[in-house]
Amino acid sequence: MNNSNENNDNSHDLYAVRLQKLEGLIKEGKNPFRANCEQTHTSESAQALYDDALEDEAQATVKVAGRIVVFRVMGKASFIKIQDRAGQIQCYVTRDELPEGEYNTYFKKLDRGDIIGVEGRLFKTKTGEITVRATRYVLVSKSLRPLPEKWAGLTNDDKIYRQRYLDLIVNPESRLRFKQRSNLIKEMRNYLWERDFTEVETPVLQSVAGGAAARPFVTQSNALDCDFYMRIALELQLKQMLVGGEERVFEIGRVFRNEGLSRRHNPEFTMLELYQAFTDFRGMMELTQGLIQHLAQKVIGTLDIQRPDGTTIKLGGEWKEVAYKDLVIEATGEKGWFELSKDEKLTRVEALGIEVNPTLEDYEITNNVFEKIIEPTLIQPTFVTHIPKELCPLAKITENDSSTIDVFELCINGQEIAPAYSEQNDPNIQREMFSAQIGEEVQDMDTEFLTALEYGMPPAGGMGLGVDRLVILLTGAESIRDTILFPSLKPLDQASKS
Repeated sequence: MNNSNENNDNSHDLYAVRLQKLEGLIKEGKNPFRANCEQTHTSESAQALYDDALEDEAQATVKVAGRIVVFRVMGKASFIKIQDRAGQIQCYVTRDELPEGEYNTYFKKLDRGDIIGVEGRLFKTKTGEITVRATRYVLVSKSLRPLPEKWAGLTNDDKIYRQRYLDLIVNPESRLRFKQRSNLIKEMRNYLWERDFTEVETPVLQSVAGGAAARPFVTQSNALDCDFYMRIALELQLKQMLVGGEERVFEIGRVFRNEGLSRRHNPEFTMLELYQAFTDFRGMMELTQGLIQHLAQKVIGTLDIQRPDGTTIKLGGEWKEVAYKDLVIEATGEKGWFELSKDEKLTRVEALGIEVNPTLEDYEITNNVFEKIIEPTLIQPTFVTHIPKELCPLAKITENDSSTIDVFELCINGQEIAPAYSEQNDPNIQREMFSAQIGEEVQDMDTEFLTALEYGMPPAGGMGLGVDRLVILLTGAESIRDTILFPSLKPLDQASKS
């Protein structure tokens, strides 16, 4: 049977009852928030300690601690399950093995959600479950609000993301996903450290919002009496490290773009950016493929990633490479697409069912075709190479095609995962490319970066990887908000007015 205090659906009444319990404990000198306990084993390490070859009485004593997530009272004995960072373990508590009066007076009045420490010996129940036979327990934190009985029964996504701590308590899939995310970042570092990359940190507050074409968040420095921008990319200062002689650098950091929210976009997200001297975008292909394959195998345990629709994404073997222009020609059925006038392209995209703003530049119309028709079909790993030069002013122009740049965009699972460039290191051409930008999205010119280039930057390849999107890919998450612990949300008082 369940603890009777969990059967009332009125959370306000339950809060009042639990508050009374807390006040009673404090009056009796048993304030749980003044207590602590020793944790010698996690649930996982305690279960691993059990030895079938030993008699029950020979099993070692363990001290475990965690939150009560299951509470079954059966007269003079109770089974509880406590949850810690490693999982759950069952504990068996009887009236006769606790100090006299403790079981009925205090233990039975515990609630699901309370945090306790339990000391006892291991044994195996008739059903084969390794369990701690308690000889002592201590309440170290009283839960005043009842946990959800079934998280799946809560359909309010806003509440799931706003109260992530509840999601982590009762949803093991979320706990696993965020542990996998942490391990992915750990293995990114290991992979790059082993290849002699140096990890650095660059400022979040920047005087120029450079390195990407995006709307920044603006703030002001009182001390310096000027505006600053939350960084929209890590790129320009990392490349200044190349000028300074650090030939292999990377940073894993937050970037901020004051733009929309969607299944794939959050205003605050995590990027890996790396730069390597004396290579190019093809060197970045090899590095990027090796990195992602390493992460999938090491953290997820497979190179075959199952999508929710049943499709298998195969990360093993060689990855497809195809030119941007070839994909556009194939999707539109127009061999002469790139020779068409702007008006002709507008007519064609309308026939394809794509709505575009007629004031867009020629290259922007083409890129709408790529983003809306082509990219969603690129499920298997695909390096899309040689994109139009107008899309990025920071890469080298292709030697045999002055309309494109030496760039790839790695697309997997229908979205861009990682772009990479042969980095532009000619300061004069870089200045010209900044000045020649047209269209809705252009990058700000960073004169300090141009000055750095004038001192000489070695030829280099650079790559940026969207960490949150990679977590979506490898863990099967539905949305970027499922990969970010605390995604961007309206303040609660404003959300209630929406």
